[in-house]
Amino acid sequence: MDNHEWLAERFEEQRAHLRAVAYRMLGTLSEADDAVQEAWLRLSRSDASGIKNLGGWLTTVVARVCLDTLRSRKSRREETFGVHVPDPIVAREGRIDPEQEVLLADSIGLALLVVLETLAPAERIAFVLHEMFDMPFDEIASIVGRSPVAARQLASRARRRLKGVATTPDGDLTEQRKVIEAFLAAARGGDFDALLAVLDPDVVLHADGVGGVPGATRELRGAQLVARQALTFSRLSYPSQWVLVNGAAGVVTWLPDGRPFSVLGFTVAHGKIVEIDALADPVRLGQLNLSVLKD
Repeated sequence: MDNHEWLAERFEEQRAHLRAVAYRMLGTLSEADDAVQEAWLRLSRSDASGIKNLGGWLTTVVARVCLDTLRSRKSRREETFGVHVPDPIVAREGRIDPEQEVLLADSIGLALLVVLETLAPAERIAFVLHEMFDMPFDEIASIVGRSPVAARQLASRARRRLKGVATTPDGDLTEQRKVIEAFLAAARGGDFDALLAVLDPDVVLHADGVGGVPGATRELRGAQLVARQALTFSRLSYPSQWVLVNGAAGVVTWLPDGRPFSVLGFTVAHGKIVEIDALADPVRLGQLNLSVLKD
């Protein structure tokens, strides 16, 4: 085995971890894959003999690539405004593959990813590296271009912004599904009061790709507004399929021609729906390879 082959094998051992880091930082699978690929390109052009900790070196490279991506993305989104629903990890119930398990470790639900989208780029990098991967602040400092004290402050500021916002769902999938089934039945039946009964008073709906239009976004807050919107969606009686969305109960709806119409992620806490994250952007749905759910 030559040095390049040996290096490629060592990189493949790190790939799943690196993808998990990038997914938490970026919230999109395609950009996460791009960041991991960029790390390989940089590694293949480097003198690896001087790298003492390959995993740490690669994580640092991925984090720096992600920071640049977030900064570029922030300037673009400031022009478009709106909300952004991160790419969901969608799997059949009971059939999460090992790579998806790595991506979803540490309860990285869709609701948490949505809140991470509100952080400044350096805050998100510092929070993810320290809170989710236990990287010390002196190493984070070199990535974000700050002092260790300033890096600690970035992570602390992120924690304060996330406190009380990122909701951990009920752990029982069966109970989650019962609540969601009641919500869907009430929506299809046009029962406004029944919808209010399963929605938390402060429920939030994030919709990306409203009406199947790429880039059209909407955020609604409060049970009354979300219930009214649910009654509107109920007019679209497309076939639906139970799935796992970032490890929690969710639904994929299908167009008559077999293409996905939407992915609905639900956060259920204390028997109530506290957040609904809907992705209906046809371009982004096409990148998720959801056709495997029908196999």
